[in-house]
Amino acid sequence: MIKEIFEHRSIRKFKSDPIPENILNQILEAAIRASNTGNMQVYSIVVTTDPEIKEQLSPAHFNQAMVKQAPVLLTFCADFNRFNKWCRLRNAKPGYDNFLSFLTAAIDAVIAAQNACLEAEHHGCGICYLGTAIYNPDKIIDILNLPEGVVPITAVAMGYPDENPPLTDRLPQRAVVHKEKYQDYTDEEIDELYRVKENNPEYIKFVKENNKETLAQVFTDVRYTKANNEHFSKVLLDVLKKQGF
Repeated sequence: MIKEIFEHRSIRKFKSDPIPENILNQILEAAIRASNTGNMQVYSIVVTTDPEIKEQLSPAHFNQAMVKQAPVLLTFCADFNRFNKWCRLRNAKPGYDNFLSFLTAAIDAVIAAQNACLEAEHHGCGICYLGTAIYNPDKIIDILNLPEGVVPITAVAMGYPDENPPLTDRLPQRAVVHKEKYQDYTDEEIDELYRVKENNPEYIKFVKENNKETLAQVFTDVRYTKANNEHFSKVLLDVLKKQGF
């Protein structure tokens, strides 16, 4: 697995070849073996291969081409529906209609997703996470018939790569690792930690194309704006209430 971890890259163009059933089952088994809270496994995975359903899901993922192109789309969901039903059938009163329970299930779903992705890459498949699952959860809930207690957390487009993009840059280890206690950053340290990223020709081009002065402005003013964050936050909070959290 070490090779897959250090050579990971997001794949956005896929061949039409299907993932063999035995390989897909191994990928799903890897997800199921993931660490989780209390061994409750309060998550579910919806496997979508039907072109018509992927067509319906595409707008919820901002019409990213890989949603329809990838042979498999996995939607990882926080799921207390199954666990709650088991509790009630065993004369136990579940108390999981709260934010902590949702967060627990969301974390477990993401851990399962990462296990699946590593196993997929081990078998030569490419993957791409779709964070848009929490931008339009209401639409995904309707399309996938998710009942109360179930909320989509992330989706993964998966298949055999039809491209070989370079590795994406990462901040140096010292930017994200704190020894013993959190050590806050000085302005000079921030300059140093982001210097390589900001001087990357691709990012310089990115800044110019978006008519901005800095790379940070591309993130704040174009990619992840305050208005959009507030809008999609409200959508997600409304969905959580509707789904029983």
